[in-house]
Amino acid sequence: MLDELLGRAELKERIDDLEDDKHHLERQLEAEQERRAEAVTERQNAEERVNRLENRIVELEDRVERLQSDEESVEFRGTETLHGERVDDVLARLDSFETEPEGALTAMVDDDLPEAVAEAFGDHGSLVARAAPCLAVTDDAGLVSAALVTPNPPEPFVSWSDDFAFESSWFRPEGRFAFALVRSDLFAIAEYDGRDRLSVAGFESDVKGDHSKGGFSQARFERIRDEQIADHLERCREEIDARDAERLYVVGQRTLLSEFRDDAEATKPVDATGKPKEALDDAFYEFWTTRLFRV
Repeated sequence: MLDELLGRAELKERIDDLEDDKHHLERQLEAEQERRAEAVTERQNAEERVNRLENRIVELEDRVERLQSDEESVEFRGTETLHGERVDDVLARLDSFETEPEGALTAMVDDDLPEAVAEAFGDHGSLVARAAPCLAVTDDAGLVSAALVTPNPPEPFVSWSDDFAFESSWFRPEGRFAFALVRSDLFAIAEYDGRDRLSVAGFESDVKGDHSKGGFSQARFERIRDEQIADHLERCREEIDARDAERLYVVGQRTLLSEFRDDAEATKPVDATGKPKEALDDAFYEFWTTRLFRV
């Protein structure tokens, strides 16, 4: 009765109602955090699958377009992945080719297939477009017909001459340069003279992986992880800026390459993992790879 006279009974009821509302909101927040954690984990897993699936998607899309087209389907005569001495051998054969003036076509093809290239390859011009970006070579007699996906491509161009116009540095490591591997938790850099490694350094950073239920809230987890990655990238930049070689190539995690694109001669996503030095060796091998398409 005293509580009612003093109005405390009504206040206690209000407090009980607010406590119920609080518990309800807490349950909603926990459910939302779990949902976000699962979504982030799925996103991270999806990003890892993107690199492996992109080439396959392009191949399937090209196949669908060909099946839907009334035009006769054409296929590559063969494909080959070239490394080391095999690259040297193929380039030597192309370099030895001679013909009449304006008889050999060399073209760096990017997004759009130039009209001169389409006319030179005729019915097989669509294959060059499928291989692009690539260096396309052919002659007016049709003795040579190929497209090469180069690790260090030049700007797009089209050239008719008495031989094939290309630089060996588009295909293989030459001169003094630095080569860096950047992932969100790993970094390695080495300086080379051609294929000879002169120095190497690297480190790993403690960056949180997938978020699990419980512990940190999802928002706090993402904030901490972003800060760790930012600190890691700052260390990477410091190591890259301290290099002696002027030329720089950067490979690694696709989502991070844009951070270094302005400074690098070329960038490329690679899947190299493991300890820094071993991962760098794998990345170097993967980067300096040429894909040959026989058109």
